[in-house]
Amino acid sequence: MRTKFWFKALWVVPALCVAGLPAMAQQQSSGQQQSGDPVADAARKAREDKKNAAKPKKVFTDDDVKSAAPETPASGSATAGEQKPDETGTKQDPNGEAAWRKRFKEQRDRIAKAELELDVLQRESDKAQTQYYSDPQKAMEEQNNRKEINDKKAKIDAKKAELDALKQGLDDLETELRKAGGDPGWAR
Repeated sequence: MRTKFWFKALWVVPALCVAGLPAMAQQQSSGQQQSGDPVADAARKAREDKKNAAKPKKVFTDDDVKSAAPETPASGSATAGEQKPDETGTKQDPNGEAAWRKRFKEQRDRIAKAELELDVLQRESDKAQTQYYSDPQKAMEEQNNRKEINDKKAKIDAKKAELDALKQGLDDLETELRKAGGDPGWAR
């Protein structure tokens, strides 16, 4: 009797284990999807939804498509006294507010660019002053003639002169605006 019991148990226990494997595998796979953290589950679901979402189609507007504006003839170029067409095709007054503001903006942009370049040159010069050369020959050569430092100094001086000329150009532009009878606020 005891042998029959063990013999039956020997067959029943593995059969139950084999029957329970699919249920256990399904439970583990769903356990990986649901971590118990609602924020992580929501983020995972949002990621899956984003992958499955259809991509929106590109909508072209007038800004995306270049308009084919008719070219003006080369012989009929506008002089300083004539009105010039702007981007919209309307005539622009050369002494109007928009023209003056554009000229001042361009001049200020040139000044800002020159100031940035000067700043970079000055930082490079400062770096060259404290430069360490691992090659003793190069270190001795720089110590004696300071060629690199002198070159950078010359570039800085040239950039300062250019910046002064640009600032003088801005002052001249303000004077020109005043003489043309424009509003001083246009220079701002």
